[in-house]
Amino acid sequence: MIINDAELSELIKNSKAPTEKELNKILLKAKKLNGLNKDEVLSLLNVEDEKQLEQIYSTAKFIKEEIYGNRMVLFAPLYISNLCSNECLYCAFRVSNKSLVRRALPQEEIEKEVIELLKQGHKRILLVAGESYPGGGLKYIFDSIDTVYKTKWNGQNIRRVNVNIAPLTEEEFKELSKHNIGTFQLFQETYHKPTYSGLHIAGQKKNFEFRLNAMDRALKNGIHDVGIGILFGLYDYKFEVMAMLEHISHLEKTYGIGPHTISVPRIEPADGSDLSLKPPYQLSDLEFKKVLAILRIAVPYTGIILSTRENSQMRTAAIEMGVSQMSAGSKTNPGGYEEGSAGAQFSLGDHRTLEQVILDLVKHNHVPSFCTGCYRLGRVGKDFMDLAKPGLIKHHCLPNAIFTFAEYLHDFAGEELKQKGFALIEKTVNEEIKDENLKKLALKNLHDIKNGKRDIYL
Repeated sequence: MIINDAELSELIKNSKAPTEKELNKILLKAKKLNGLNKDEVLSLLNVEDEKQLEQIYSTAKFIKEEIYGNRMVLFAPLYISNLCSNECLYCAFRVSNKSLVRRALPQEEIEKEVIELLKQGHKRILLVAGESYPGGGLKYIFDSIDTVYKTKWNGQNIRRVNVNIAPLTEEEFKELSKHNIGTFQLFQETYHKPTYSGLHIAGQKKNFEFRLNAMDRALKNGIHDVGIGILFGLYDYKFEVMAMLEHISHLEKTYGIGPHTISVPRIEPADGSDLSLKPPYQLSDLEFKKVLAILRIAVPYTGIILSTRENSQMRTAAIEMGVSQMSAGSKTNPGGYEEGSAGAQFSLGDHRTLEQVILDLVKHNHVPSFCTGCYRLGRVGKDFMDLAKPGLIKHHCLPNAIFTFAEYLHDFAGEELKQKGFALIEKTVNEEIKDENLKKLALKNLHDIKNGKRDIYL
């Protein structure tokens, strides 16, 4: 059993906030970058004192910068279909929602969507589909991945495709692994089984265990990196965080690696869903920031993803809470980048363009990154974790982030962003790259990028 509901609920019931002395001890341990045990995490989840919360936030920021540096990975979701056979009470895609305009994009329209993303400057895509596929089933997904990779515009191309699709069987994961994806992403939605059963009332998604065990099947059948997530607002956030950490512990013990990413969406209004308008366990902004920071502290090596469900103010605040990846300029309906009319999965909170998001990151001294070097050099799975856990990955990722950002500035940025962006690159190279040989190489590569060379990575 991966998660024992009764045992976890009892543990939460009997927990309490730490004393100042206990908090300092926990946070001092956290700064060694080895994570925390479940009792320590639960103590942090019970913190409500403003001063103690600030200590947690600053520790999360320290850990994020120690492991990842001052970079922020950017990507865009690409919704190719909103067809779905499931009945999830919080989601606009659910099968009974007759008011939703349904579409599954043909390959030529997927190509047009990719071109629109390339025109913005994107290099990383998360391919998303409802859990039902037209025509040949999974072949539609495989063909779509291939279309994304082969699409070109003005010398630009998508360099990495991650996927968020339905859980697969072992044989299906073997087939998926042949299509050069980055991370397979799947959200459990809620780890509380009674709540899960009450919210997923029809379709394959009713099967809690099949979904929970998807990461095991993936890692055993050729998928190197997996991403997990919770939809906050369906059940008590303390239970959800603790249960997710139990899931992570199971993966680490069984396969020697945890998730490559954790996603932390909160419920947003969805077409025709009364539950989405009044979530049963609404997570406040304060609780949400606490969760972000505690996840960074508890699982320091894992990328934490924040979507455009959140508004711009929260996303800016989250920069300081340990978030390391963000979507930007997102659309959540098939054909959305070409202003398609198909229905969206949920409402967006951040409507800024990619360039506006980047400008905000730069103003907060974060280097936007479109890096895909680790995937393409085979630094995935355990190889990535072996570098991430001791904080060594930033020696690869920070230079690569700088190179991809410089590409973006030369190819897409307006004058204000160019000025501020190149100033941040110069500052980062001089202050953050300590190794002189690496600094010389970085300066050479930046010179080559200025002269037209592209796709440089270490």
